Amino acid sequence: MLDFTYYAPTEVVFGREAESHVARLVRKYGGRKILVHYGGGSAKRSGLLDKVCDQLAAEGIEFLLLGGVVPNPRLSLVHEGIELCRREGIDLILAIGGGSAIDSSKAIAYGVPYEGDVWDFFEGKAKVARALPVGCVVTNPASGSEMSDSCVISNEETRDKRGVSTPFGRCKFAVSNPERTFTLPAWQTAAGVTDIMMHTMERYFSNDMDMTLTEALAEALLRTLKDAAPKALADPCDYQARTQIMWGGSLAHNGLTECGMTRDWACHKMEHELSAMFDVTHGAGLSALWPTWARYVYRSNPERFVRFAVNVLGVQFDGSAESTALAGIDAMEAFYRSIGMPVTITGLLGRAITDDEAAEMARRCSHDGTITVGRLRVLDRNDIFEIYKLAR
Repeated sequence: MLDFTYYAPTEVVFGREAESHVARLVRKYGGRKILVHYGGGSAKRSGLLDKVCDQLAAEGIEFLLLGGVVPNPRLSLVHEGIELCRREGIDLILAIGGGSAIDSSKAIAYGVPYEGDVWDFFEGKAKVARALPVGCVVTNPASGSEMSDSCVISNEETRDKRGVSTPFGRCKFAVSNPERTFTLPAWQTAAGVTDIMMHTMERYFSNDMDMTLTEALAEALLRTLKDAAPKALADPCDYQARTQIMWGGSLAHNGLTECGMTRDWACHKMEHELSAMFDVTHGAGLSALWPTWARYVYRSNPERFVRFAVNVLGVQFDGSAESTALAGIDAMEAFYRSIGMPVTITGLLGRAITDDEAAEMARRCSHDGTITVGRLRVLDRNDIFEIYKLAR
């Protein structure tokens, strides 16, 4: 077991009518003049944006609106938000939406007090030293950004997608009402579940085999999400299923399922290049890569894949670690298919990628061959290239 520090300071208000607490929470965390940052039209059409704004106005909290966040949130809108916050003296940012709105809000919060370009943080040229406080109203459980320390932004000019993890990225509060997810399209629900599960799987597939409690927590979370996903897809208004997915999204990425273990993150790093090049849904990109990654690396720790197969997917151990591990990978692939997620890049894009495209993504993922990704098995530029090719 590794030594660890666990830090999860976000105040979570969860359940029906949770959004009625927004103004109180904004006040509690120092908001006097805030930026309400959101995505497309769903926040307006659902009435959620108006409900939140009415609360703020009734409490005498000044606010400005900045919409337009898209999946794989763009650096250009982050720059716009930074300038707006500086000009208007904003003291707190309230995100309404899923991970894209929350991550865009975090990036704005980092950039406001920083004298340089906020992209410096994502290129590793500077470290976040302070930030505006951020709160959120979650409408799409997937990224777990409401409780995580991470933030991922896409630079549309360079086609780079990069992340920053910092304690300053922890939201002060997160408001989560599962009823707000009833209208999510099936594709977004399935992609969200895939992303949630992958946040725990990236931690679970570790070479640290002696943290039994953390492993058991991870397995329980994965089993619960696997059970809830088809129920939510069959009945979008199944409140019980939606609560499991929404709370699972927060727990999967707040650090709980990594305590005492080494994180891998190879699939996430590779998917970032896939979505940067093709602007695909993140969860779907992960499902398109994971089966190939798993078959490429499982021999590095077959016992871990056996435990995953048996404890998460219900595969019977057949006396052979190798065949049981492979049966578990097959079962996970079948689960992805059952909820409508692609299991190859062709299934994701509708076409196979070219060798040149695979090579370019491998170059970017490895920073021109200067870094490796993954910890269960360390992957260099050539390994990454092979996985992209095998996944197509």
